[in-house]
Amino acid sequence: DFATPRAILTGHDYEITCATICAELGLVISGSKEGPCLIHSMNGDLLRTLEGPVTLEGPESHLRPKLIQASREGHCVIYYENGLFCVFSVNGRLQATMETDDKIK
Repeated sequence: DFATPRAILTGHDYEITCATICAELGLVISGSKEGPCLIHSMNGDLLRTLEGPVTLEGPESHLRPKLIQASREGHCVIYYENGLFCVFSVNGRLQATMETDDKIK
């Protein structure tokens, strides 16, 4: 037997830089080079768009997600290249932010 994709997820305009799967909630969360992060169901439906806070003006205004992780409790933590952490609910609500000068890998 050949493996076939379960769903094709669409919605990003730029290359994907990070992604996570939360099997307990049936969600796939992905971030692209120029943002935003998208939440899809496991069968491919686009559910939410996660927009980080506006931090700058001009060409540097796009937050670039670097790392992303979801919890079974329904929280999504996104680390952006500029040192900003954001916590979102799976409903797309921004719950908290924190900036750091540390290099996170």
